Formats: sequence, structure tokens, C-alpha cells
Amino acid sequence: MAIPSLATLAVAPIPSLSDEVNQIRLDTAKIVSEHIIPNEGNFAGELPETERQALIMELRTHVKESNLWAPHLPKEYGGMGIGFLGHAYMNEILAWSPWSNTIFGVQAPTSGNQTVLIKYGTEAQKKKFLEPTISGEQTSCFSMTEPDNAGSDPRSIQTTAVRDGDEWVINGRKWFTSNGQNAAWALVMCRTEVEDEGGDVNSKMTQIIVPTDTPGFHIERSVPVWGHVSGSHCEITYKDCRVPLENQLGSRGTGHAAAQDRLGAGRVYHCMNCVGQMWRAFDLMVKRATERKVHGGMLEDKQFIQGFIADSYMDIQASRLMTLHCAEIIDSGGDPRTDISSIKVFVPNAMHRVVDRAIQVHGAMGVSGDTPLAGMYLGARTLRIADGPDEVHRILIAKNVLKRYHDGLSWDFGV
Repeated sequence: MAIPSLATLAVAPIPSLSDEVNQIRLDTAKIVSEHIIPNEGNFAGELPETERQALIMELRTHVKESNLWAPHLPKEYGGMGIGFLGHAYMNEILAWSPWSNTIFGVQAPTSGNQTVLIKYGTEAQKKKFLEPTISGEQTSCFSMTEPDNAGSDPRSIQTTAVRDGDEWVINGRKWFTSNGQNAAWALVMCRTEVEDEGGDVNSKMTQIIVPTDTPGFHIERSVPVWGHVSGSHCEITYKDCRVPLENQLGSRGTGHAAAQDRLGAGRVYHCMNCVGQMWRAFDLMVKRATERKVHGGMLEDKQFIQGFIADSYMDIQASRLMTLHCAEIIDSGGDPRTDISSIKVFVPNAMHRVVDRAIQVHGAMGVSGDTPLAGMYLGARTLRIADGPDEVHRILIAKNVLKRYHDGLSWDFGV
């Protein structure tokens, strides 16, 4: 993949941030701009596989030596311990390249599984499943979505786990299990209670760790996404899959709460990634406008293109500030649900607009594989479905606002 020349990744210290976070942003930008972006073609397959893996390991070592490994994890688990807001400021730099997260040790879905294991896992589970993923020896997958049930309603999950002696026996079918091809273990959302046992639906869900070499765990196919047939979004059947009871994550019936913990954080991480990708798309677009001559003049002199630049600037600023504000709420211990839903709707849609304009400015090159824009465009559209469709989040926002008014309050936009 031929990557067009890039303007310098301009990252200056932000006066309101600590010296530590500013330095993290500068160090991250240096690695991304000097080592990752120039090697994107090599990561994408232009190098033989053994050389590609050696390059990734070399850069991972450099990242670890620079104390930039695993920004999402606490220090006691080998991470940076910089909190949600610090991660947001770092992640907008990482997201300039789709390869950064792999090299910096914060690749979904393993990163989400790690945070859930830290909160809900036993010491034995952390030793056996968490630690190998932090060191980079293993990856994992998250197996929740089912082809026959609405992904927007996790309470409808039908995959069952029935206790038999000292084992759970799991039966069901999942799909869009990300990273299923490479994972050493899956975190599986199961229904462990039957409908007539009392309690609400949420209390009937449990997450269970299933090693992928367990008999009865079978990858049916890699689900084609946007025509790409060799990805790792897998359809998996669980047929009489037996795992020890101690593979249960947290208390029986806490699966829904654990899922919301990881999905809420995941939605913010996705928006952080969107901001960084928009930033790079903007950079590519403006640079193209200053270099491309068409119809007797430069693109930058055309008012349509100037409109693209202005509209994209506003989309990026609004998305960035909304995402950072949400991260601030999470770090302060406030209730972020309305803001998480807000950015989940607004930011991917803004990214879709920004990338669309960048593609238009690049013309035929924009839809080719010679820039990262085509991948960004498909990713932005996918995010309007992933982690809950836009419509569900709009409903949640409205309900939260209306509840305050029914309680005799108004909405405070300053909080």
C-alpha cells in the first residue's frame, strides 16, 4: 500500500494538561510518525510474515522501553495507569494509524477483556488468562452477539450454560466474535438461569471464560464484512462445551453488568479512535488541496474545498471536545451514560462526514488502497451499528433528559 506523503504530525503541549500527559503525547507522536506510519505497507503484508512479526516485536519493545505500553491498564498490571482522560489524549495520537494499538498493547477486544478480568476475575483467573495477554503471549476474543437475536438487546441472548457437577456445559451460536481466529480464549456471554427462576433478565446472564481449544468450540466461518472474506469476525458454535466452574467470571448472574462495564468503556475508546482517524483524514485532505492543481488552479482556492476544510474542522473539534468531556466525567466518578451515548452517535457520524470529504478531494485515489481513507470510511459506517445502533442511544439520551424534567429538574450542560 503506497501511503501518500504526510504533513508532520503536529503535537504541541496543551497548557491545561500535566507535564506527564503532555510528554506522553509527544513521545507517542514521535513513535507513530517516525516508526509506525512509514511501515504501514510492511504491516499490511508487503514484508514476509516472519519479518513483519519481527518488526512488530521490535517496535513493541521500543514502546515498552519508552514506558508507553498498555495505556488502559493500571500500573500494578503492567500498564501506564494514566486514567481515562490521559488515555483519551494519548489515543487521539495512536489512532492516526490502525497499527498503533497492536504495537502499544491496547488492542480490542483483548483490552476490554483485560479490564473486565481486573475488576471481576479471581487471582487464579488473572494468573492463567490475564497475565499472558498483558505480556503479549496471547490474545482473546469477546463472544456475545448472536445471529438469531438482536445485538441491540443483549438480554435476548439464548446461548446457555448449564451446571453439571463441577463444570459448565455451554451450547449456542455466536457471530461477530472479533479476533476469534487468533484468540487463546473467549469471554462468552451465557444465559445461566431459566425464565421461571425469578429475578429480572439481567440477573440471568453470566460471562464464562472458554479456552478456544475446548472440545465443542468450533469456528464455523469468518463472517465477510464489507466484502472482506479473510477477517477475524467469526461465527462460532458451542456444542456441549465443558469448562470448569471456576472459569465463571464474577458472581453468577453478573454477566450483564460486566458487559456494560466493558461496552461503555469500549464506546469511548472507539470515539477516541475516531477522533485520531478524523485528524489524519483532515491532514491528508488539506495537504492534497495544497498540492493538487485542477481546472487552472489549486484545489485550495476552490470555495467548495474551502467549505470542506471548514466543515471538517468543526466536526473534528466538536467530536474531540465531546469525547474528552465524557472521559473527564468517567475519571471524576460521575454518571457518563448520557454522554457515552451522545458521543457514540455523534462522533462516528462526524467521522463519516470528514472522511467522505477527504475521499472526494482525493478523487479516484480516495477509494483506492493507496490511502487509509477507504478503510476509515467503512469503519465509520460500521460504528453506527457496533456497540449499539444509533437509534438505541438516541432513545437512552432522550429518556435520561426527560427523567430529570419529570423529577422537576432541568438539564445542566455545565456538568
